[in-house]
Amino acid sequence: MSVQSLKALTINPTGNHTATVIFLHGLGDTGHGWSDPVGMFGRDPGLSHVKWILPHAPPMPVTANMGFVMPAWFDVRSFDFETDEDEIGMLRTVSSINQLISAEVDSGLDPGRIVIGGFSQGAAMSLLTGLTNERKLGGIVSLSGWAVLRNKLKAMSSPHASSIPIFWGHGTADPLVTFKIGSASVDFLKTTLNIPTVPAAPDATTLKGVMFRQYAGLQHGAAPQELAELKDWLKKILPKDTPNE
Repeated sequence: MSVQSLKALTINPTGNHTATVIFLHGLGDTGHGWSDPVGMFGRDPGLSHVKWILPHAPPMPVTANMGFVMPAWFDVRSFDFETDEDEIGMLRTVSSINQLISAEVDSGLDPGRIVIGGFSQGAAMSLLTGLTNERKLGGIVSLSGWAVLRNKLKAMSSPHASSIPIFWGHGTADPLVTFKIGSASVDFLKTTLNIPTVPAAPDATTLKGVMFRQYAGLQHGAAPQELAELKDWLKKILPKDTPNE
């Protein structure tokens, strides 16, 4: 399988670069769609050391959208997410994301200082990439996402999958990736992959595991409270290296 290099919007840190977040957009979007929230994060002094990489998914026909061509990380066969999955497309995307991760590591960054995250379809790919990665990354972010390839994920998961910090945010009124689907995916991580849950306000000793946050009335999008809690989580996961930075 050839690895496709992804184009990306890169937002450099305002301080000394010691951490990177790779964040994947949802179906039909581009990396530019997340530039405003990322800009907000970047203005926080506690995240001034973080570089953001916002890749753009390649265009492809999407079966669930009547075959229309749009940016997508893999083909969605049906929005009930119960049909056959595009495993080949998913694994192709994982390889492309791993190429981005390798470039950061090759530049001298420790894998533990890299977080992979995304929204919706991008969240699904972030989970698959982070949980199967040969490197132990700093964390995974899933916003309105779901677990894919569940019939194979246990066999594919890395030995450190059960100890990687995960921030999972999901709206209770999501009509697309329903709260039921998101909650069932979190249960899958706990029961099948033995990933523990952590408190909503974890301290530095209880970051390993999934922090599942639900947002009442939120549909398929990101809420200000969700972004604020994600920002606080990131500052714990990727703390600054030096107080003078």
